[in-house]
Amino acid sequence: MPLLALPYPVINPILVQIGPFAIRWYALAYIAGLIIGWALIRRILRDKSLWGEAPRPSADSVDDLLVYCALGVIVGGRLGNVLFYDPGYYFAHPIEIFKLWEGGMAFHGGLIGALVGAYLFSRRYKAPFLTTLDLVGLAAPIGIFLGRIANFIRPELWGRPTDVPWAVIFPGSDGQPRHPSQIYEALLEGLAVFIVLQIAARMGALRRPGLATGLFGAAYGIARIVCEFFRDPDPRLEDLGHGLTMGMVLSVPLVIIGICLIVFANRRRRSA
Repeated sequence: MPLLALPYPVINPILVQIGPFAIRWYALAYIAGLIIGWALIRRILRDKSLWGEAPRPSADSVDDLLVYCALGVIVGGRLGNVLFYDPGYYFAHPIEIFKLWEGGMAFHGGLIGALVGAYLFSRRYKAPFLTTLDLVGLAAPIGIFLGRIANFIRPELWGRPTDVPWAVIFPGSDGQPRHPSQIYEALLEGLAVFIVLQIAARMGALRRPGLATGLFGAAYGIARIVCEFFRDPDPRLEDLGHGLTMGMVLSVPLVIIGICLIVFANRRRRSA
């Protein structure tokens, strides 16, 4: 037991409620992440110094990219939670699948949904698919950061028991001081990955289609695996035994694909 444990800053998960209508921090995080990401992509597309001669979609078409990716994230995130974590429960209670306001979104499912949305967008606007993915990858850490902060506010997905001085006792837990793993994830998976990608873009990554996507996949996957060591997995849904969690297993392919894309983008650039 630590000498000091930070009291959980009780924050109402509902930001505003008017009658039956409620705006929750959880939903607001998704909305804010999409809007801020949309604004960032528009700014990046208008900065000619980042692109050189590399083809790219027009800034005006990003409005539709937002719609495609938003639908992909919502549908994919929900289906990912259903299929990856608790298919038995949802197949027995199918109406629960549609209760998005109760939470339950899987990042890896949302990522797959965003990939599908980016593909449909690139087909419609005849935009390079890898370049479209690069743009989505540059914006994705913003939503990840805000989503993890929303997990902390909810509160959910808290960390393992610990005696570090910044441990938090979360309401609804067993009363043990725990790692604020949601904050670790926000800083590492969100902020740190965002900084890495922005630096890479300034150094010419967008002139090599697929490079920013590869960097995102590898950096996020590694960050997620590291954070899983501090996060307390659900023993029924996430704990795979032997120290492994579902989050780790789903992140390994991201790292592998990310490294492959980095190698591909660099080799393609040298041979061009």
